[in-house]
This record gives sequence, C-alpha cells and structure tokens, in this order.
Amino acid sequence: MRINQGFDLREMFGEHIVIASGVENIDFSKVISLNESAAYLWNEVKDKEFTPALLAALLTERYDVPDAVALADAIELAEHWVSVGLASR
Repeated sequence: MRINQGFDLREMFGEHIVIASGVENIDFSKVISLNESAAYLWNEVKDKEFTPALLAALLTERYDVPDAVALADAIELAEHWVSVGLASR
C-alpha cells in the first residue's frame, strides 16, 4: 500500500487534517480528520510502501497495545484510507 500523491497532513487548531494539494483530489463534501495515532502512522509511512502489519508494528512500538488489537486497528485504518481514496494497494 502507499499513500496517494497530492495529500498532506496538517495540524489546524489542534486537529490533524488531511488536505488535498491537487485539483483532481479536491472533494469538499468531506473533511478527513486523523486522531493522534493515525496521524503518527501517516507521518511514518508517507512516501513509503506499507502494509497493515507495518502499521501494527509501529503502533506497538509507540503505544502500549496488544499485537492483535494493533493489527486489527491497522487493517481497519488501511482499509479506510483506501476506501476514501487516500491510499492505494
């Protein structure tokens, strides 16, 4: 998987917001906000190939979370990123 080109993560008013930098990516019908752990993962894998397993490993390195929970959360997050067009396989 890889985060698609044309998206950047910005912190605005204490929130982590994904913004589109190219006209082809602009969709004003939705705003994508990431929580602290999702923003951490975004920053770690931006411009790199990644798998849900890598995301899970990053979560367990930084947070006190069981491996199975981290993997389930990572799979859900990666699938969400793909479904809203932020990442591709």
